[in-house]
Amino acid sequence: MSFGDPNNPYGPPPQQPQQPPTAPGYGYPQQPPAPVGPPPPQGYGFPQQPGYPQQPGYPGYPGGNALPQTMPGLMVTARVLLYIVAGVQILAGLFAVFGAATINDVSNSGEDTFGSNGFSDIGHAGAGIIFFIAVLFLGLSALSITLGVKFTRGGQGIRITTMIYGILGALFGVIILISAASASSSAALVSALLWMGFGGTMAAAMIAPSGAAWFNRPRY
Repeated sequence: MSFGDPNNPYGPPPQQPQQPPTAPGYGYPQQPPAPVGPPPPQGYGFPQQPGYPQQPGYPGYPGGNALPQTMPGLMVTARVLLYIVAGVQILAGLFAVFGAATINDVSNSGEDTFGSNGFSDIGHAGAGIIFFIAVLFLGLSALSITLGVKFTRGGQGIRITTMIYGILGALFGVIILISAASASSSAALVSALLWMGFGGTMAAAMIAPSGAAWFNRPRY
């Protein structure tokens, strides 16, 4: 009995002919084989490999789905106070310009009527001083607005400038408070407390860790 005999019941079963792989039908794209194993690490600047799920980008990297950055509440308060201070400074500057012009006109009328004298000279000098104060207030209002606008994109320079600006504003409030206590003026007392509160809040916002972290955040 031979094992080579195809009719031998004890022999190995006959091998089936191997079928060729089925070709994809017409019009259907061939699917690439799914990768096996963990996805390879992605280097900076290399595209994501096909077949692996897309990973979320890290904040701060170009092309990544960075989380939106929100300004801390204390920073928002300081920014609003800067705009309020700017509005007060603009009004004070405009009133000072109007007062300087009025005093100068009165001095000119006195010279035309009585000639040049000591009163007209004092009037011109007073008008010049008031006009200088007006220019100072208008310049400070421009600084307040600039600092408030720069809170979004500014760096450490804006933070330090705002901190010094707030400290000086608080000291100005202390000076007004001392004068108000000597003159017993309620309006001056309220003004002093407002300046001290505004300046102290702005300085505290810049000194706080949240303020330092906001101005140190990455920008791309």
